[in-house]
Amino acid sequence: MKIAIVGATGNVGKRIVDEALHRGHNVTGIARDPSKLSPRNGLTLVKGDANNPSKLSQLLVGHDVVISSIVFLDSDIALLIEAVRASGVKRYLVVGGAGSLEVAPGKLLVDQPDFPDFVKAEATKGGEYLNYLREIKDLDWTFLSPSALFTDGERTGVFRLGKDELLVGIDGKSWISYEDYAIALLDEIENPKHIQQRFTVGY
Repeated sequence: MKIAIVGATGNVGKRIVDEALHRGHNVTGIARDPSKLSPRNGLTLVKGDANNPSKLSQLLVGHDVVISSIVFLDSDIALLIEAVRASGVKRYLVVGGAGSLEVAPGKLLVDQPDFPDFVKAEATKGGEYLNYLREIKDLDWTFLSPSALFTDGERTGVFRLGKDELLVGIDGKSWISYEDYAIALLDEIENPKHIQQRFTVGY
């Protein structure tokens, strides 16, 4: 497939680029400073800004899939959706957050008293992003939420998938590596099971 990744130089974006190339896809890495990524076979690096929809849409034309892997606070979902729609690409995947996952029926992780203050604004914006997507019917979107701790790790290929509830392991921890998250995202691209849905991944 031809896959465009907006925010390809971030912690998650880089792993998604690696996983997509590993599987033989053609990847366009879009970032404000694409020089942060090393050129490789199958990878086209281009400069682009998520907040400039007219230019971004031109970069997205001709792709099979668009992946958004950018900080929610640094972007405007309406502008991103405008760019995707204008490009003609129907498949749109978003690197989501964990804050909007439920820890109990009707109770979100972001609203819990021990939720870290320094990520609360970003988590809240992520929840707003998901709610915005849920009203969109003309794109085949998917929002993949990581577990509570999203960090460097190993590519194991061993993880669980869930829907709207936070996944917690038998050790009481809720986490997923960037590398295994990328596997789950590419699995969804190659074998779609969550069209116009959110799902989550964790150990």
